[in-house]
Amino acid sequence: MEIKKLNIIITLGLAAIIGILVAQLLWTRQAYNLEDQKFDQQVNLALLEVVDKLSGGKASFAENPVQNVANDYYVVNINNEIDPTILEHYLKTEFTRFQINTDYVYALYNCHSDKMTYGKYISQNQKDSQKKSINFPKSKNLVYYFSIRFPDKMTYLSSSLKFWYLLTFAIIIILIIYVYSIYTIIQQKKFSELQRDFINNMTHEFKTPLSSILLASESLSKNAVIQDNQKLQTYTSIIINQSYKLNNHIEKILNIAKNDASGLSLNFQKIDLLPFIQEIADNLKQKNENISIKLEIENNLFVTADEFHFSNIIYNILDNSIKYCETRSDIVISTFKDSKGLYLRLKDNGMGIPAKNIPQIFDKFYRVSANKSDEINGFGLGLFYVKKVVQQHQWKILVENNIDKGITTTLFFPTNSNKA
Repeated sequence: MEIKKLNIIITLGLAAIIGILVAQLLWTRQAYNLEDQKFDQQVNLALLEVVDKLSGGKASFAENPVQNVANDYYVVNINNEIDPTILEHYLKTEFTRFQINTDYVYALYNCHSDKMTYGKYISQNQKDSQKKSINFPKSKNLVYYFSIRFPDKMTYLSSSLKFWYLLTFAIIIILIIYVYSIYTIIQQKKFSELQRDFINNMTHEFKTPLSSILLASESLSKNAVIQDNQKLQTYTSIIINQSYKLNNHIEKILNIAKNDASGLSLNFQKIDLLPFIQEIADNLKQKNENISIKLEIENNLFVTADEFHFSNIIYNILDNSIKYCETRSDIVISTFKDSKGLYLRLKDNGMGIPAKNIPQIFDKFYRVSANKSDEINGFGLGLFYVKKVVQQHQWKILVENNIDKGITTTLFFPTNSNKA
């Protein structure tokens, strides 16, 4: 169902962006056409003023003397011969007045030679003013006329639409980024699914021979010959203990892979913090006598949480504190409460964590590079699991180095999360 929803969202988003892009292109085209029409009107008005001034205000024509023969080519009918110098002066004057700021070329028709007499290339940039070979076709049925051409008309109109082109380019970039992002998400999703399937398959394959090893080892440990030989009994115990440890690692990997796909299933209940932490501390002390766990927790402090996952959080944090300590492990668990919520601090005297590595310790499969880390077996999943449980409970977790030695892990329970 989630994949179907994702596909619908992707399709709608892509369709929306493409629709906006198409609309933008149509608007840009319409804006260009409007600019083209505006330019033609300005040129017509300017040329009519030129004709009026050339005739001394006595011009009379049956029809409009200005003819737009082509997109950039105009033919202007006049009553008699004119001086090219005067024509050029009036053209410059009127084009400036009507804000026609682009290059143009004009030519006069010589009725005696029946040829177009090339005038001059007028450029806005004086350095570019030069004669160019531009075609001026003759006009039929006109005796006295001049022609004018705008060779850079398209460039001139396009330059006036810079904002439209910039906006279109921005939308195209957004579309490309969107498509690339979707492609990356899909690839990451495929990779994540492939990784999860691989982990599931491999761990299940490991569990079958491991179950056989455990079964055989336990049967072997009950054998009278083994029980009478202290050395063989020790070896058998090592096999059984390490098999159980490996089985726990496999179960942890399976749970992480499962939780990545569907999330944790939580059963919330009200937990009395002091006896809950006390029980965990007593269990750890029974397994390892070389540790000290001091509790500074107030009575009648309650936390609403999933008991199983919350206990796993505490076990994981304390287990790391014990494993990553080069001397006797001294741990202090304390609480602090304010208007925002409850703080549970777990302070140890371990080897600490380099400050640059702290942001990554909750990443999946991440382990800090250190000699002690190389000696300890693990997959880097413990703190990843802790972070995931904390997030689903809507708590917060902070890890920081102590001033003297070790680290302090702080769990923050907001006030609203502690209401049963």
